Amino acid sequence: MFISFEGIDGSGKSTQVKLFVEYLKNSNYHYLLIREPGGTKAGEDIRKILLHLDYRLFPQTELLLFMASRSQIVREIILPALKCGTVVIADRFLDSSVAYQGYGRELGVETVRSLNRLATGNLKPDLTFLIDISPEDAEKRKRAQEKNDKIERESLDFFKRVREGYLKIAKAEPERVKVINGNDDPELIHTNIVKIFEQHMKERTGKWR
Repeated sequence: MFISFEGIDGSGKSTQVKLFVEYLKNSNYHYLLIREPGGTKAGEDIRKILLHLDYRLFPQTELLLFMASRSQIVREIILPALKCGTVVIADRFLDSSVAYQGYGRELGVETVRSLNRLATGNLKPDLTFLIDISPEDAEKRKRAQEKNDKIERESLDFFKRVREGYLKIAKAEPERVKVINGNDDPELIHTNIVKIFEQHMKERTGKWR
């Protein structure tokens, strides 16, 4: 099973990924956690370029670098793991490009989706958790953390477009993308995520374990 976590920067997504991985570990699932961009030797090198403050990348360059990293991790890591029955958890996947580059950078949603199909070979997560929070609340959290990377330093208007993009994706694919209120208590969010996951597993296998 392939699960992804999405959300604008500052949404609390990374916290929920950590809690969910701990749940899988305690439940004796065979799992693999990956992140985007990165996850492979080539992908980690691409990640350094994407986040390096001295590189002033054009939006088109940024998009293609994300796709190159994604193409590599799909074929090198994700597909072999899924073939073995591993639960794969992705800290961001193809929806991030649609939201951030398609909507945020305004490069065109269909352009990004077409490149996603090429990069992934049409692979999509079985289940996606979208941790939703307003850009204003996310900005407050990021200021408190004081460790923003290049993308996290984008304008409030940029993140408003990204959030709008995520919500449009969720509206178009409600069976796959589950919108979670990121303003709730982290433990409550985690509990809701586990309930959705277990129900999804039950529907797929006839039992949740």
